[in-house]
Amino acid sequence: MSTLTYEIRAFDLLAHEFVLRLRLAETALTGRHLTLPAWIPGSYMIRDFARNVTAIGAHDANGAVTLTKIDKQTWRIGDCGAEVVIDYRVYAFDLSVRGAYLDHTRAYFNGTCLFLALEGHPDASWELILRPPVGGSAEGWQVATALPARDTDERGFGLYAGDQYACLIDCPVEIGVFQGADFAVGDVPHHFVVSEGGRFDIQRICRDIAAICREHVAMFGELPVDKYTFLTLATRDGYGGLEHRDSTSLMCKRSDLPSPGLAKPDEGYRRYLGLCSHEYFHLWNVKRIRPARLAEVDLSAEAYTELLWAFEGITSYYDELALARSGVLTAEDYLDLFATTVTRVLRNPGRARQSVAASSFDAWTRFYKQDENAPNAIVSYYTKGALVAFGLDMTLRGASADRMSLDDLMRRMWQRYGTSGRGVPERSIEQEAAALLGAPLDDFFEQYIYGTDELPLQAWFAKVGIGQCLRPAKNDEDLGGYRTVVEPDHVPVPPALGVRFEAQPAGLRLLQVIAGGAAQLAGLAPGDLLVAVDGERVTATNVGGLLQRMDGEPADVHYFRRDRLAVTRLPMLAAPADTCDLWLLPADKLDSTVLARRAAWLRSNHLDIA
Repeated sequence: MSTLTYEIRAFDLLAHEFVLRLRLAETALTGRHLTLPAWIPGSYMIRDFARNVTAIGAHDANGAVTLTKIDKQTWRIGDCGAEVVIDYRVYAFDLSVRGAYLDHTRAYFNGTCLFLALEGHPDASWELILRPPVGGSAEGWQVATALPARDTDERGFGLYAGDQYACLIDCPVEIGVFQGADFAVGDVPHHFVVSEGGRFDIQRICRDIAAICREHVAMFGELPVDKYTFLTLATRDGYGGLEHRDSTSLMCKRSDLPSPGLAKPDEGYRRYLGLCSHEYFHLWNVKRIRPARLAEVDLSAEAYTELLWAFEGITSYYDELALARSGVLTAEDYLDLFATTVTRVLRNPGRARQSVAASSFDAWTRFYKQDENAPNAIVSYYTKGALVAFGLDMTLRGASADRMSLDDLMRRMWQRYGTSGRGVPERSIEQEAAALLGAPLDDFFEQYIYGTDELPLQAWFAKVGIGQCLRPAKNDEDLGGYRTVVEPDHVPVPPALGVRFEAQPAGLRLLQVIAGGAAQLAGLAPGDLLVAVDGERVTATNVGGLLQRMDGEPADVHYFRRDRLAVTRLPMLAAPADTCDLWLLPADKLDSTVLARRAAWLRSNHLDIA
């Protein structure tokens, strides 16, 4: 098979369409199939990217060639010569890290959205020609990508080339006007790009992220790339990230970026650093240590695995732990983040119905397609997966007399699977953990990974000298955190509706009704518009006060369901103790084993990689 040559010929800014050409040359192209992926690796939902192909046609040296669409994402090439040219257009208006986007301010794409594959040739060489846009605000655009450049100009336009379709679609491309900076981890260059960031301290970001990257490298012992690129789009309220083999694509709130002179990381900046840390950790855990069922994957259909609790959950555990180990955050700030993770898990009754292994398997149909009943029925393999990873870490440390930890298990996984390229079989992580420890861990895995037993968090925290308490939330914004006062709060427990809502001019629109809460017991349902409590109009600001004024007695509440007014009796139930506070137990109150374990847990793995 000769080289597949892709060309982005034009950017139709008004129609939000990329104009593409694909040249194919082979002795027998007649009857071959062209296809576009249905999903993008790292985001486990069928997205049907082919639905955005708005026009497609083909020709050879003799004229038009028939393309017959045989399913939602596949075209069969008709009678043709040895070389065929495919011209097509792709609509791009998905402002996310998973899709493609084009307007007069920027262009962005993942290869899964744009590049047709020739079935049966996954290892074919490819070339991509990026033509610079012409006219208007696009004149000054530049290119940022980890794609291997062969002949590009100073702005990044020109020829890129490589082998394997998987490589072509694993390098997102940002095109536009952006801010950029560079830093090194060891001798590996890292390029950092922010689009639409406004005024922020890019050097501060590079300094902090470099420290976090070095921490991850130190833990695994090597950095398996020769360059790395961070792409960030800053928006009013965006958040998300997607890992790639030697780059990542991120979205954040513009306010999450550090302002010049920021003394210490605030809540938004900590969130952004955690996101960068998470995606960088995926360099090892997901992109190279991979579930066998995702290693040789068919992008036309779902690929099921029970292992996402490890690949996303363990990553979610280390993304924030590395902020403390690297010195970017204090231990207190790290525990503040950890407490909110615990709170988020405890506020979802679904944790008692779905295991993290089942959550992984059902990601395609349940986690990525959540409905109004999601909190009651499912659990996140990210957040609960992070807590399970913490528990596994504590279990390994305790059972080995502190000779082993989750760090050692991850290094073992790297050597056995990451460096070899072998996929990780289902249920092999527990086998590797048992081999590392020299003892089985069946109970841990059956209870907390394949089962739904409540996690013994207080006992796990105690192993590293961390105090924990659970209490009712003080308000809707209260997610718990680090506390310096360790005595319990002697305050009355407020009543709670047991819902998640959005404020509307006429009242409160119920989005989710939590199982066992007052609203569910009163017969309220998602979609109801709550308008009055005890005859008084209800708003987002007065609902707490109205409930408290009932002094524990039931109240009549009026609501609209399908535009018909109804009334029901609402019981007054105390807010559940589902808000987590954490604190560092004083060193003089801990025995030497626990104190040493806490120090080892928070200690940097950094091996003077500079």
